[in-house]
Amino acid sequence: MNDFIPRKLKFKAWNKDTKLLMRLNAIECVRGELIKKDHIILQFTGVSDGEGDEIYEMDIVLKGSEKFLIMWDNERSGWIVVTHPGRANPQPLTKESMINAKRLWSCFESDGS
Repeated sequence: MNDFIPRKLKFKAWNKDTKLLMRLNAIECVRGELIKKDHIILQFTGVSDGEGDEIYEMDIVLKGSEKFLIMWDNERSGWIVVTHPGRANPQPLTKESMINAKRLWSCFESDGS
């Protein structure tokens, strides 16, 4: 276990009442499940965009002239990138795939465009 380096787990949350994306200063854990009342918890993917901005699940990124959505895929047990809108053409999220990408916003902050 000497070569084990734990990754940093980070979260943001979408406040359903105020409609704001916020960093969390406290979060409840019940039987291993993270809970924050009236919030949608979003996990850091471990990947940053080409400018060093951290990418969280449900973020929208721009690659070239196309927008993509970052999400968790239960079938693949991993982060994926899908077209936005439409959620087509799922591809694994990798550091290499985000080198020329720019994080725009969380899908919760967007107007649906």
